[in-house]
Amino acid sequence: MFPKNLAIPADKGNLTNLQSKKSSEEHRKELEKEAAKETAKKIEAIVLKLPVKSGENGRVFGSVTAKEIAENLEKQYQIKVDKKKIAVAEPIKVLGTFNIEIKLYEGINAKLKLNVIGE
Repeated sequence: MFPKNLAIPADKGNLTNLQSKKSSEEHRKELEKEAAKETAKKIEAIVLKLPVKSGENGRVFGSVTAKEIAENLEKQYQIKVDKKKIAVAEPIKVLGTFNIEIKLYEGINAKLKLNVIGE
């Protein structure tokens, strides 16, 4: 063996073990990619209605955050998305319809149609 176990010998058993780990990792990544594609289809088919408190002229008190979008997406449609993957270009401070990009997986993005409505 090597000092401090920083390496292992490249014998037949260890190479086979390494190859099986690589193939299982590739399989897991492929499953994650397929799940992301399915989630993207679901997200693009919906219009998320987000009720917020607003004042005169359709101005929102505060702004709509990625956290609120993620919470309402899960509450209304049971689609769980990490708030860090929701790209809100500018703070949403008015009522209306917005297109929000969600990065689900490397190379797989979904466009969410967000409808901010007053309560």
